Amino acid sequence: MVTHYRFRLYLVALLVLAGFGVLIYRLYDIQVIKHEYYAARVPGSKFESVRIPGIRGEIRDREGRTLVDSTPNYELRLDLREITAAYLKTNGSLPKAPWNRIDRYGLQETKTETDIIKIVEEMVFPGLQELGLLADYSSSAMRVHYRSTRGIVPFTFRRDLSFKEFARFAENNLGIPGVSVARTGQRRYLYDSLACHILGYMNLADIDQVSDEKKGEFNYYVGDDYGVMGVEKTMDHYLQGKAGKLIIEKDEKGKFVGEVSRTDPETGSDVYLTIDGRIQMVMEQSLRKIGRGAAVAIDPRNGDILAIASVPSFNPNVFIPEVSVKDWRRYNEDPTSPMFSRAINPYAPGSTCKIPIALAGCLSDSWKHRFNCGGGAQYGNKFMKCWHTGHGSVDVSTAIKVSCNGFFYRYANNTGIRNIQTMTTLLGMGRKTGIRITGENAGNIPNPEWLRMQGLLWSDAFTALTSIGQGATEATPLQMASVTASLASGGKVYQPRIIKKVAEKNGKMVWEEPPLLKHDLTKEGITAEQVEIVKRGMWRVTNEAGGTAGRARSEMTVLSGKTGTTQTANPKQPTNAWFIAFAPYEEPTIAVCVFVENGNSGGGAASPIAKNIIDNAFTLDQGREMEIVSIPEAIGRNDRIMSVAFNDTDLAAFGQEEESESAVDVAAFVPDSLQTRTYRPMSGSIAQPSIKRTSDSRGRVGSMNSKPKPKFQPFKWLNRKRR
Repeated sequence: MVTHYRFRLYLVALLVLAGFGVLIYRLYDIQVIKHEYYAARVPGSKFESVRIPGIRGEIRDREGRTLVDSTPNYELRLDLREITAAYLKTNGSLPKAPWNRIDRYGLQETKTETDIIKIVEEMVFPGLQELGLLADYSSSAMRVHYRSTRGIVPFTFRRDLSFKEFARFAENNLGIPGVSVARTGQRRYLYDSLACHILGYMNLADIDQVSDEKKGEFNYYVGDDYGVMGVEKTMDHYLQGKAGKLIIEKDEKGKFVGEVSRTDPETGSDVYLTIDGRIQMVMEQSLRKIGRGAAVAIDPRNGDILAIASVPSFNPNVFIPEVSVKDWRRYNEDPTSPMFSRAINPYAPGSTCKIPIALAGCLSDSWKHRFNCGGGAQYGNKFMKCWHTGHGSVDVSTAIKVSCNGFFYRYANNTGIRNIQTMTTLLGMGRKTGIRITGENAGNIPNPEWLRMQGLLWSDAFTALTSIGQGATEATPLQMASVTASLASGGKVYQPRIIKKVAEKNGKMVWEEPPLLKHDLTKEGITAEQVEIVKRGMWRVTNEAGGTAGRARSEMTVLSGKTGTTQTANPKQPTNAWFIAFAPYEEPTIAVCVFVENGNSGGGAASPIAKNIIDNAFTLDQGREMEIVSIPEAIGRNDRIMSVAFNDTDLAAFGQEEESESAVDVAAFVPDSLQTRTYRPMSGSIAQPSIKRTSDSRGRVGSMNSKPKPKFQPFKWLNRKRR
């Protein structure tokens, strides 16, 4: 019996040893022989890279005053790819939803796609509700985002988290899958509408503009917001900062473990404008006396644009981070076109064009002669009138003073259209100035070749029309300010510039645009004496009895100017008003152009505004302190502007001008095909902004924060659903 039991014991022991032997061999086979094979199949930690957008540089005025900066902003983002994976682990399959699309033949077809909205509602919303972070959103926008990116790019659920909400999430993260908060920079225009047409606005990052190669460098590519108008666009490559990089670790279940490394983003360069923020503010406040118009101020010594403004205006902050549908519709449907910059778009310049015509006459012997007005001039069987009954025989300086059309009809034809073409080209008319903002238009100085392309032949009547800035003659307020600056400087034609320099935060120069002297008229066939004759005519306009802009006479400086009043093809807006000026007479430091849409006369509607700008600029030069303040949107009006006056508390007070130039009816001399050249403001391309999607019925969830909160079970999604 004992032997029998011992045999059983030995047999069991042998079997146990054999079993252990097999187990040990198997472990050896797996862990040693086939270690690499199985190690590659064991899930473990993984590292993912996230692109951190750069910090945008500031935009400053010529003295370094900040006009635009970036302020901290907090966003709540959803990693739809991670949320979908968590749902799949919990439920075993993904829900589907119908999707109607148009095929390449234009036929509608119904397909199914992952119901990302249902997934987010189940996996994310309970946790956000418990934290009080739910907000209305566009469910259709989330669907489109997931459909186009497959979740590779995080979806920004909220861009308006307060710091308290940001801190609440950071302190009480309940393990909601795929949800993160990020601190970003949000553009801020410190003075609201001030210089809005210069500065422009921003759009949200567009992943479609990023190449696949760049996107492939990161697991999560968060793009940079970018400029789409004004300096924000033209200097975008300098303003954008260098992106940073975040390496995060996730465990084998996809749960965020922590940061592995971080390379902080760098700040972009600062752009310094030639604009003086104080003069800009004065200009915009002055233009609020009218409903529609523009003004430009230039330093004749170097071509620096000291201020450039257009009314009505808009507030760039409305576009940050996205403009609402309501606001975008309001701007677009406003008949006064607040998004349109009148300062860089063309209108008939009227009698202000007599200044380049007067200079053109210096290329011939016209400037030496006196011409008789007689109330106008005869061309064919039609009489082209002067605004006055007759100025008699006058010279060029007197003709500028009284703005005599009859004189300039004859003066221009004696000069010849070719000399006029040469002079206007030297002065930069009929072409873009090239300043670094968007939306500039070239205008038009008609000539025989251009007219032939319209199917018409040139005649003396067309030369006469050009001499008074009517017909198809078009110039921008910026161009006319540049013409004025060129005359004021003694014939030196500088390239207008609006960017002074680009510098890093430490002051290191990145790029600088020095003043550029394009032409010197005294080296192009004109003498300093001839330039002085034309300048003297502008002095007489404001400082002698009988001048057309006596209201612009200044007690602070010697101001010289020229009025302009133009007929339009719009019976509801019969005239526009212009005024160009420079000061002081000796060694001028500022040249100004003011344009008043639907203004009755240059002397009454435009010259007081120019005087107010110049007088304020001189008091600033003399040490007067002025603080730049926020400026609300200038509201447009369509009423006719008969005259402008500043009350006794303002810096400037005006008397009445002795004579006021009026518009001349030249419609009979303008062919019907050219009378349709009325510029339509909204026909220009206005940059499409990032428009905030309105919440749809399924996206209205913000009220859920105040309702009883469901019991959220953190990390429930980590466990597979039992089958």
